[in-house]
Amino acid sequence: MNVDYLRVSVTDRCNLRCIYCNPLGDHGLRERAGILSFDEIHRVVRLCAECGIRKVRLTGGEPLMCRNIADLVRRLAAVRGLEDLSLTTNGVFLGSMAAQLKAAGLKRVNISLDAVDRQCYQQTTGFDLLPQVLDGLHKGLEVGLTPVRLNCVVMRDHNLSQVIPLAEMALHLPVSVRFIEYCPTSRVTRRADDYVPSAEVRRIIESHWGQLQSVAMPNASGPAVYFTTANAAGTIGFISGRSSVFCDNCSRLRLSSDGKIKPCLHADRCYDVRKLLRGGAGDETIRKLIQRILREKSCYTKITSTAGDFLMQSIGG
Repeated sequence: MNVDYLRVSVTDRCNLRCIYCNPLGDHGLRERAGILSFDEIHRVVRLCAECGIRKVRLTGGEPLMCRNIADLVRRLAAVRGLEDLSLTTNGVFLGSMAAQLKAAGLKRVNISLDAVDRQCYQQTTGFDLLPQVLDGLHKGLEVGLTPVRLNCVVMRDHNLSQVIPLAEMALHLPVSVRFIEYCPTSRVTRRADDYVPSAEVRRIIESHWGQLQSVAMPNASGPAVYFTTANAAGTIGFISGRSSVFCDNCSRLRLSSDGKIKPCLHADRCYDVRKLLRGGAGDETIRKLIQRILREKSCYTKITSTAGDFLMQSIGG
């Protein structure tokens, strides 16, 4: 397994209160002094690139809440060895920032979108901001932050009715609509039995469209599998973290907003790179740690979840 992908949480703050991720809002957030600075993020990414990382995704929280985020994008886009720089966002601020991010060197965006019904969207996120998100989607397409991928976490008692309306976006727009199996990571998020298997979501879509056809996607570095149908402008994807195991194909590390590198989302082991950064460690010391983590990751075949209770917003998606 070639481990070449780093997800970087640039902040644990978010402007939404999604019921499966951040229902408590600002409660429990870290002091800002504990969050990695842009200089520290740039240094870690540079050293990771020297160790073989080729793809970086900026996440949060909501990365577009970070002041001067385009400056970080510009610096990371110039890192030697990086081939792909992308960003995951809830889309609220994307409309006003898409052109700036593209000019800074961002390649593409993923947008979290769990409903296209305005009331359902507000119930999911706590805010009536769907029009701004849709504007951000269209602006991302307009400036070329493509392929645009829309991520929907499916919850049985909440947004299962949105599967078809969301899937229909792929009929008319050149986007990938990806349905993600809900996997709770915290006691304060939605209950585990809200989970809907990808196979069931696919059956719902095929009951309207007929059989989906498998399709290979460029830049498909994650666990999603993609499908299309006749005359569709885009594709449908499924990320099945509950009903299947893809540990042996996982090529990613995560850098949390407080400077922990996690080889696996659900493993309890992590490595405190912030301590080295702020303790005066040289590049070689940090590089050796990264190389150790990469060796450890390459040996993973299957991980049993042992990480306990944690919020996704600080870990990097």
